[in-house]
Amino acid sequence: RFWRTLHEVGITPRRFAPQEFRDLTKLGIGFTDVSKIGSGMDHEIAAGDFDAAGLRARLAKAKPQAIAFTSKRAASFYLGKPTGKIAYGRQPDVEGEPVTFVLTSPSGAATRYWSLDPWRELADWFRRAG
Repeated sequence: RFWRTLHEVGITPRRFAPQEFRDLTKLGIGFTDVSKIGSGMDHEIAAGDFDAAGLRARLAKAKPQAIAFTSKRAASFYLGKPTGKIAYGRQPDVEGEPVTFVLTSPSGAATRYWSLDPWRELADWFRRAG
């Protein structure tokens, strides 16, 4: 659902294939994650495998205007908040931090939480910032 949604909401001009992820840098889009060593569904990744400090270091180097998480759990490690205190969509701005969005997970396991609304909010911001 991830690649289809990027195109459907207008972030990308066409539907990219996963192996084309490097091509999105031409559109000003980059990818990273909070856990470089854990894999699987969020609940399968050990809390110690999430590296918010490492992500902050990568972001400080890259200096993105915005970041978006496709997982409330990953966002919770970065934001320092429990998942229940995080709403989908744009998060409150923090001085010196990139604009932050929390999107609904494109995973099939998270279908009951799926909504295009936070993705559209990101796409609207992306178009205005571009």
